[in-house]
Amino acid sequence: MNILVCVKQVPDTTEIKIDPVTNTLIRAGVPSIVNPFDAYALEIAARIKDKTPETTITVLSMGPPQAVAALKECLAVGADKAYLVSDRAFGGADTLATSYTLTCAIDKLEAEHAPFDLIFCGKQAIDGDTAQVGPEIAEHRDCPQITYAIEAAVENDEILVKRETGEGYEILAAKMPCVITVTKPNFNPRFPTIKSKMAANRAVITTLTVNDISVDDTKIGLKGSPTKVKKSFTPPPKQGGIRIIEETAEDTAKKLFDVLSAANLL
Repeated sequence: MNILVCVKQVPDTTEIKIDPVTNTLIRAGVPSIVNPFDAYALEIAARIKDKTPETTITVLSMGPPQAVAALKECLAVGADKAYLVSDRAFGGADTLATSYTLTCAIDKLEAEHAPFDLIFCGKQAIDGDTAQVGPEIAEHRDCPQITYAIEAAVENDEILVKRETGEGYEILAAKMPCVITVTKPNFNPRFPTIKSKMAANRAVITTLTVNDISVDDTKIGLKGSPTKVKKSFTPPPKQGGIRIIEETAEDTAKKLFDVLSAANLL
């Protein structure tokens, strides 16, 4: 079994503030972490590996050089190999350009090693909340996808996934290869051991640049990004409401009608 997990290093959103003048995120001094949904995806992959020890888990990330730290965290909790896609040419990419670049990197890894049976992604990154990259990778690769997974198990040549829905849960089966995006399950990612952390710190992470993978230059970075973020801002606090209390229910209803009519809501 050959599994790939796509991960992203993100700023800890509990520490982020927005500059009131520029309306941009203040990243200075903000710690970076492995995107939590990606950590859940890696844990599900590691649980599959626990049951099938011959499984190999590769983690792949696209980002600046400091994202190596996130990849080493992944190596410490179950991943076997790690690759970083990093080049200034990839900068400014939106989700479409990001998914295209990652797909090209996946193609390179498969050509050099072996095809991936499963590709896991977190359902979304907490710094963007788009939930688009995983499904777009599936579309680029023209393979099945299952979203909002909270459990997964391999049976024969199929992957069985417990999927969260608005009404409850459903069990889906898909042929492999398959892309699976993971939401928050009912368990937490495992902790690294001292031995695994030391081994991960010594690991050499291979970096793939624009010269290492075959890409169309018009589909990467800013050139390949049809969407742009106009600005980020803190939403204004909700205004307090009003209470309508009259002597009778009929008078209260009439007063409410007058208020809504004056506000052109009726």
